[in-house]
Formats: sequence, C-alpha cells, structure tokens
Amino acid sequence: MSPRISVVICAYTEDRWDDIRAAVESVRAQRRQPYELILVVDHNPALHLRMKREYADAIVLENAHERGLSGGKNTGTEAATGDVVAFLDDDAVADPEWLAAFEADFADPAVVGVGGLTRPLWAGGGRPRWFPEEFDWTVGCTYRGMPVERAPIRNVMGGNAAFRREVVGAVGGFSTHIGRSVRGGGSRPLGCEETEFCIRLTQRRPGSVLLFEPGAAIGHRVSAERARFAYFRSRCYAEGLSKAMVTRSVGAGDGLSSERSYTLRTLPLGVLRGLGDAVRGDLAGLGRAAAIVTGLAWTTWGYVVGRVRTGTAAEAGR
Repeated sequence: MSPRISVVICAYTEDRWDDIRAAVESVRAQRRQPYELILVVDHNPALHLRMKREYADAIVLENAHERGLSGGKNTGTEAATGDVVAFLDDDAVADPEWLAAFEADFADPAVVGVGGLTRPLWAGGGRPRWFPEEFDWTVGCTYRGMPVERAPIRNVMGGNAAFRREVVGAVGGFSTHIGRSVRGGGSRPLGCEETEFCIRLTQRRPGSVLLFEPGAAIGHRVSAERARFAYFRSRCYAEGLSKAMVTRSVGAGDGLSSERSYTLRTLPLGVLRGLGDAVRGDLAGLGRAAAIVTGLAWTTWGYVVGRVRTGTAAEAGR
C-alpha cells in the first residue's frame, strides 16, 4: 500500500508571497498528488489571514510553538494525518516527480527519512563565478561532496525532505533551540536543525535508514543578497555556531562525522580544482579557491566560538 504523504510548507513573511504561491502551485502540479497540504505561518497574523483566504482547500495553521522553522515543522507534523510528512521550503518549487520519488523510497520499511536534490535558482539567472559548488549548502542547496546517486546519508537537508510521521514525534520532533529561531531583519542565518534531528533519530532508533534521493528534485530560489560574499561569510560563521550546538546535543563523534570527510577531502580537491581552472585560463577559479579557504576558516571560527559559548553556558548552569 502506497504511503499517504502530507506536504508541509512553513512561511513567515508576506515579502515572499510570490514565492509561496509558486511553491504551492508546484505541489498541486505533482503527478503523485499529496494526501493533504499544510501551510504553517510563523507568528504573522496578517500572513495567516491572507493564506487562509487564498488557500481554502489547504490546512492553514499558525505556528503553535516557539518562533522559527523548527516550531513550524513541529506544528505541521502534529497536524498531519498522512503516513509520511514531506517538507518544502517556501521559496522553492518542486519538480512534478518530487512526491513520486519519495513514495518509492518509503516502500522499504527500514527507510525513515529521505532527502532530495536541491538545485539553486540564482537571481539574475546565473551562479556568481566566484561561488564554489562545495559551498552550495550556504544557500540551502545540494553541494559538491554529497552523493550523486541514491545512497544512505547521515542527515537530510531540511528544505527538501520527508520523514515517516510516527518517528518525528517518537524522538521529540525538531529542536527549537537549534536553527533559525528569529526571522526577519538582523537575524543570524543559523541552521542545522535537521542535522541534529537526523542524528538524534538514528541514535535513538538504531537500524533506521536515511537516504539521499536525486529523483526528488526541487529548485530553490537564491536571492541577490544571498549570492553576495558578505552573506556567504556570515552564513559560514553561523554554520559553525550551529555545529557547536549540534555537537553539544548529540556528541562530536556523530555530530562531525560527515564534516571530517568534507573538510579533509572535498574542500582540498575544490581548492585544487579552482587553481587548475585558473591555470587553464578561467581566472575566476582563483576566486572559488579563495572562497573555499575563507568559508572553511569562518566556519571553523564560528565552531570555536560556539563551543566556548556552550561550555560557558554549561558551567553557568551547574
């Protein structure tokens, strides 16, 4: 029997209204139609009212938990009645086969979660020449170093993922203390709520399988602001802070297992690739190599700062 799939889209600002509409339409255009569509609004009464008027055929809810993406995902999961809950970012569009690809993977009872392929949709139509594919995670997209075919993975990326509904609640849902808890101007671009959740899930339920499924593909809009080097640098620093919180929650062994291979293999190869491109006449390769070095440095610095902060907080709590 095919699993019933509930789709959850979390939104927080009317500034993304056109993006939200595109995301909803992409779900409606699926070859494999969802069992239900749940739209969760993050503490924005005006947007909540507008979405209830626009999408009378969907379940439109206010975030019942702490402000932020984790609270919204928990709200959507708690309201869902499908066997599987699929999450789509509010500034993304799903390919027509998105849900069908998820459905096929959940035929294996050992599979508890699946993450899909996320392509960047760059503002202006093209990737900045200095921007290395190894750091596409800074804009919420699949990056060089991830599998290219269906394969087991440690964690999914949260903007394009699906989980068996029962396991989300069974392990306590998404942590509201990790990730983006403050939306809007001035907020630091934190992340890793799905990383911590996936690690906690497999720690508490040994034998559970998480898969990367390239057939479950979406396009994720990257604004002009997020294509700038200033955002790139701040996002790397924020990732380091987030990784420190993850390792405090689930331990450094599991919390940094994928990052070790990424740091020791993927990034050095990326630097060499950029330098090789420059030698062959593509001078932007120097920019990509420099961006990799800078991104690693800022992520590492964020992690160090985060570890000091969490250690100080732990001492203060004793």
